[in-house]
Amino acid sequence: MKATGLPVLALASFPQAHPPAPYYAERLETHVVRFPHVNVPHAHDFYLLLYVTEGTGTHTVDLVTYELRPGSVFFLAPGQVHHWHLGPNVRGLLVFFSADFYLFRYPGNGLYAYPFFDSAHPPVLYLAPDETEIRPVFESLLAEYNAPHANQGEVFRSYLHIALELATRHYPAQPAAENGLALQQIRQFGALLNEHYRTKRSVSDYAELLHLTANHLNALCRRVLNKTASALIHERVITEAQRLLSHSALGVAQVAYELGFEDASYFVRYFRKYAGTTPEAFRQQR
Repeated sequence: MKATGLPVLALASFPQAHPPAPYYAERLETHVVRFPHVNVPHAHDFYLLLYVTEGTGTHTVDLVTYELRPGSVFFLAPGQVHHWHLGPNVRGLLVFFSADFYLFRYPGNGLYAYPFFDSAHPPVLYLAPDETEIRPVFESLLAEYNAPHANQGEVFRSYLHIALELATRHYPAQPAAENGLALQQIRQFGALLNEHYRTKRSVSDYAELLHLTANHLNALCRRVLNKTASALIHERVITEAQRLLSHSALGVAQVAYELGFEDASYFVRYFRKYAGTTPEAFRQQR
């Protein structure tokens, strides 16, 4: 039976042996024994990294199921829904951290600009099982987390920065300088969309927040993502609706309310138009 609501776990949901910190590291096989509730669909209010060192299984992120195998590295941003099915011999390394913890030393848009936290890329990087570049950094993160040093946070954050920067090298090179502004504006649009999709559904709303015209924002989205801005807005709303329908026992009217729809019947029409089926039919398919 589904839970009455989708769990959104905070770092405090994972009691630590030492004083609470805005970061966490543990071996996957130890973590799932200590916290068995993580095997059911849930979201977090923090960032999550998972490096798989042994074994196989599956990892479902936002309704898409990915293979879990040695050398796979998963990157989850706050709010993404996930769960996994782990084989009996799966081993790996987990790292959690809050945005504020990272941004304290590395401010700006860097955290949000990493390609693996961008919905345009899958949330997994498949490396060679015997790679020796990123895995040692994850091992260092775990070792530092378990070390009682006064400057633990600073060292942990430095290793974290190195891990993220090394992972970035496995993605296409940054675009030419003339496209840099366009990408920055698209990422700002994505961040605003994640913040306001429950209350703002017109292109002009977001264009105003970005100090652009609606036509300019649409042109940017078509050029960079080959989609209109309105299509991206609808996709974000439908994705959240599908999350709630798949991972909660909320009724259709309650889902509509959660998404900011005052009229449940309008939500049903909206969902049918952009998802190609009704909310109830979608739920029965899961």
